[in-house]
Amino acid sequence: MTLTCLRGLIVVALLWAIPLNAHQQKEAITRVLFNARTGNIEVMHRFLLHDAEHAVKAVVNADADILGSEQTRQSFSNYVYQHFSISDQQGRSIVLTPVGHEMEGRFIWVYAEAAIPEGLTALSISHNALRDIWPDQVNLVNVERDDKVKSATFRGGNREMLIEF
Repeated sequence: MTLTCLRGLIVVALLWAIPLNAHQQKEAITRVLFNARTGNIEVMHRFLLHDAEHAVKAVVNADADILGSEQTRQSFSNYVYQHFSISDQQGRSIVLTPVGHEMEGRFIWVYAEAAIPEGLTALSISHNALRDIWPDQVNLVNVERDDKVKSATFRGGNREMLIEF
C-alpha cells in the first residue's frame, strides 16, 4: 500500500467518524451571576437537550421523555439541583432555591438563585451533573461578579473548585 493511499484511507476514516460523534459533545455551561440589583446569586445551567434526553433515561427511567413530558423535565432539573452546590469561603453551604427550567432550541436551561451572603470573598463550587453518567462530561462554570469573570472547568477527577474574588 502506498503512502498516498494510506493517507487517503486515514482521511476517509476520520471524516466518517466525525458525524458519529458530532452530537455527543458531553459539555454543559453554567453561569453564576452576582446580581447587585436583586442582591441574589443567579445560577443558569445550560445543557444540550440531546445529552439531557439520554441522561434522564439513565437517571429517571428508560421511558423518560424530556421533549414531551413536563414531569421528565422537572426530574432532570431536580437531578441538576442535586449535583450542583456552592459554599462560601468558610465551607458554609449557600442554599440555592430552584427557579425553574425551560427548553430553548437545542438546549435545556435550569435556573436557581440565593441571596448573596454578606462578606462573601470566595465560592467553593461543585458541579457533577452528568459526570456520574459520562466520565468525559465537561462542565464549565463562569462566575461573574463586579464586571469580572472567573471560570472553573470540571472534568476528570475535579469534584470541587474554589473561585476567589
